Amino acid sequence: MPPRRRPAILVGHSYGGVVITEAGTDPKVAALVYIAAFAPDSGESVSSLIKNPPPGAPVPPILPPQDGFLFLDRTKFQASFAADVSDDAAAFMADSQVPWGVAALEGAVSAPAWRTKPSWYLVSTEDLMIPPDAQRAMSKRAGSVVEVKGSHAVYVSQPKAVADLI
Repeated sequence: MPPRRRPAILVGHSYGGVVITEAGTDPKVAALVYIAAFAPDSGESVSSLIKNPPPGAPVPPILPPQDGFLFLDRTKFQASFAADVSDDAAAFMADSQVPWGVAALEGAVSAPAWRTKPSWYLVSTEDLMIPPDAQRAMSKRAGSVVEVKGSHAVYVSQPKAVADLI
């Protein structure tokens, strides 16, 4: 007997929010959960969402592109991405970064799934990668909101809060 297919709940962190926003329109997707993530509207991209940061907003330690990919400065990784994570865990995260394609910054969403699917958003209030106020603005239009004290790596530092939301 083939496996029974059930509706999926997509969960996206950071840039993963862009991915679930576009992929979430699939009829097999029942809901979306954003964890300190970008939640773009139609025509928006990460590039357009970060174009005009508010005065005093933290500047993520993104290194100059190498062969079309971006990395965070390993020496500044914990302070900016995982300040509330153990030193060992943050070092592992810094060492195991996955490169981010520069072209991904310009990928605009065509039909945001949060407009038609139930959506939840976890704002990480100590985030130095995506400012909490930017998260709040995106979360207000994308669905129900929970705020948790945590860094951008809130899924590591506050796993229970993240799991409870999902």
